[in-house]
Amino acid sequence: MSRLAITAIGIIFIFLMTTIGSAVVFCFKKGTSSKINSLFLGFASGLMIAASVWSLIIPSIEQSENLGKFSFIPASCGIILGCLFLVLMDKVVPYFLNRKSKNDENLPKKRGLSKSSKLFLAVTLHNIPEGLAVGLAFGNAFIASEMSAFYSALWLAIGIGLQNLPEGTAISLPMKEQLHSSKKAFLFGFLSGVVEPIMALIGIWLSTSLAHLMPWFLAFSAGAMLFVVAEELLPEAKNGYPSNIGSWGFIVGFVVMMILDVALG
Repeated sequence: MSRLAITAIGIIFIFLMTTIGSAVVFCFKKGTSSKINSLFLGFASGLMIAASVWSLIIPSIEQSENLGKFSFIPASCGIILGCLFLVLMDKVVPYFLNRKSKNDENLPKKRGLSKSSKLFLAVTLHNIPEGLAVGLAFGNAFIASEMSAFYSALWLAIGIGLQNLPEGTAISLPMKEQLHSSKKAFLFGFLSGVVEPIMALIGIWLSTSLAHLMPWFLAFSAGAMLFVVAEELLPEAKNGYPSNIGSWGFIVGFVVMMILDVALG
């Protein structure tokens, strides 16, 4: 298999898995009950926290080892910046939406981003460093000109792709509850994965100059995901539902993503 073919397979795979995961939403034709919704919100929360820790925060710290005892700085600052970014988006986006509709008294004013919008932003941000990581790996392989480096990059892409499968599901199912449309929910899940092949190509192109920024990108994405989980998903998973099914969903999601990250990472 040629080097270009290996690279193409790796890039396509990470996007394909997100699409397949998002398509799971079509298996729920009649919508989901409050119990199932609580379960999936908990699952999405656990999955996102585990992905933040093992896929983003720990690699961010490991890639900052050259800073010695200050290797925590990119991770800490990146997490805070990721949270602040979502807070800013929550203020700025509705402001521009309100400006467009200020002359229409029939359109309600938006006070903030919806849970579905925040979830979409968080998962999309999470996919940016993953796409960059795959691109950088293949870019380094082209520089090294060794087949072993290409196969190593391919395994990284396969690992990230397998993680994207439950992530696609985790975004499309809550989206369906918010949008009441399987097609729109699938479209959001699909679009959240489009960024990965784009960033992978950019990563290949900038593989020699962008690697030092990866710890900041990783932590920034982690902060965005943690903020959405703490602000939206976990409270919604427990709100008005006395059962602990949301908590069990959280545990299952956390364990599933932890296994994927550790076994395939």
